[in-house]
This record gives sequence, C-alpha cells and structure tokens, in this order.
Amino acid sequence: MSDTRPLVAVTMGDPAGIGSEVVVAAYRELLDAARPLVVGDADVIRAAVDVVDSDLAVASVASVDGASFDRDAIPVLDLGNVDDIEYGVVREAYGAASLEYVERAIDLAISGAVDAITTAPINKQATRLAGSQHAGHTGLLAARTDTDDYSMMLVEDDLRVTHVSTHVPLREACDRVTEDAVLSTVEVTDRALREMGVANPEIAVAGLNPHASDGGLLGETEADEIRPAVERAEAAGIDADGPKSPDTVYVQAASGDYDCVVSMYHDQGHIPIKMLGFSGGDAVSGVNVTIGLPIVRTSVDHGTAFDIAGDGVASEASLVDAVELAADIARRRTETTNGPRGTEAGR
Repeated sequence: MSDTRPLVAVTMGDPAGIGSEVVVAAYRELLDAARPLVVGDADVIRAAVDVVDSDLAVASVASVDGASFDRDAIPVLDLGNVDDIEYGVVREAYGAASLEYVERAIDLAISGAVDAITTAPINKQATRLAGSQHAGHTGLLAARTDTDDYSMMLVEDDLRVTHVSTHVPLREACDRVTEDAVLSTVEVTDRALREMGVANPEIAVAGLNPHASDGGLLGETEADEIRPAVERAEAAGIDADGPKSPDTVYVQAASGDYDCVVSMYHDQGHIPIKMLGFSGGDAVSGVNVTIGLPIVRTSVDHGTAFDIAGDGVASEASLVDAVELAADIARRRTETTNGPRGTEAGR
C-alpha cells in the first residue's frame, strides 16, 4: 500500500544556527503529516541529535529513493559539505553550504522528486560572503524557478499577511509601492489563499502612510497607486478592500474580517505577525510561505538564533507548523491533478 503523505524536503539551514536541532526535535511530530527528508549534512544532524538529547539514529542517503520514514531514524540527503561545526559564528563556508541545501531542494521540487520544500533559517551575512546576490530565500527561489510574480506570505493562527516588498531599505520600499506591484501582490495572494482552501478570499490592502493618508492629507500614494490597483483587482473579480489604515487593519484581519492583509513593506506585515507568534514564551510559531511559485515552499518564521544555537533550547513549533502547511498545500495541489503521490508512484 502506498504512503500518501506528501514528501517534504526540509533544508537544514545554516550549520552554525538552530536549524539542525529544531529539525531533529520536530522530526517525529512531522511524520503525522508528511514524509520529511532532511537536505543537509549528516554529521551536523548527528551533532544535533546529541544537542537535543534525542535517541534518533541518522540515516544518510544519497537520493530521494533511498529514504525511508519511520520513528527510529531521521533520513538525511547528505551533501557532506561541512568540515567542522562551530555554533553561533558567521562563516563563508556555512553560507555556501546552506545555499547548496536550498538549491538542491528547489531542484528536487522542480523535477517532481519531492512534493514541497520547507526551509530552516539561513544567515544572510554568511550567504552574502558566499557570493549570493539575494537578500534571503525568497529571491533565490524566484530566480531558480524563473518566477516574476511572487510574494512572501506570513501565517500566524487566523492572521495572514503578504508583502509588496520585503528585504529592501525603507526609502526603496516606498518607491516600490506602484499600482502594478500592488495589483500583482493582490493577485498572487488571491491564488494562494484558494490553494490553501479559502473558497472566496476577502483581501484587505493596507495603506502606505499613516491612516492610509487620511484623504490625501498625509500623502498621495494611496490615491495614485494603491486605490487604482484595488479597483483593477475588483474589476477582475477579486474581493479586495482598501487602502485600509495600517494601524487597525491587522486587528480586523486577526478578528476574522479579512483572510489576508496585503502589506506595503517588510515591517508593516512582520510586526503584527511576530507580536502574535513570539508572545507565547519560549515557543515561537508562525510560517513563511513563498506564494506565486510553481513549487510549494514554506519556512520557519524565525532566524538562525546564533545566541542560543547548540544549547538545545530552541523551539521546533514554527518548523512543525511550516511542514504541516507545506504538506497541506501540496496535498491540495496534487488532489486537483492526479491525486496524492505515494512511495510506489511518481519517483
């Protein structure tokens, strides 16, 4: 009998960060929703087993076909690209290794060898030292999948947000709020919500300026760029509303009035999400989804946490949420085509 759980490639992240230990800590819980295959370095995962005091064995595999998924051993597609482990440090070699994990996972998803990918955190300083021109995962994913229209969606309980721009200086972010950019983000948001099972998405579009410019008293971007984009989205049959005052719209969305808020820049969307996801003590929740891609990609909503890496105290909650959401989206995609793929088919 085939196993219909989606196969999710889970990248290990920066070897100096908490990625490896949260992957190990989460592994058994991930098995309920998915077949999680770690893409990383087997020796780093073995060290993480000791860090979190786990009884898991590590099964090093050379290909997806060689992986098995049970409660006793964590399968690792071993790229063998880490010579030594020193937690909490920025190294060019670690940046190069973490990029290789992501690139391999993307290629596996493009080829159909895996159903989705979930990424543990990388360190942007390390990847920049390694020669990456991208500020993080999102740009790399878009470039490697040849995708032009995409966005970052953050999910925390009932609140979802997407972004017109992310990792750019604030002055540049303001310049990126154009009618076409806002419309593109609304469109990919609508498609992504439908993939997540929201039949009739209701999307709020935040303003850029305080109080959404207060009728033009505080700026012209809302009238010149955002409102025309909303009108075009409405004409195309999308239930979009805005521009909405940024200081209240996230509360409205979290209360159920909207299915997602299109945010104009990074912190506008991230702050409300992290206020919810980081407020429960040591457990950090929340999921990052790259929408608009031809593949399914989710990620944890936290960084490498160099200050606690190697201590065995990092929370795996966000990774569990991310893999579960990746599996759910992948399942919905495959059920609309040929049905879920099992271990006996599609490899």
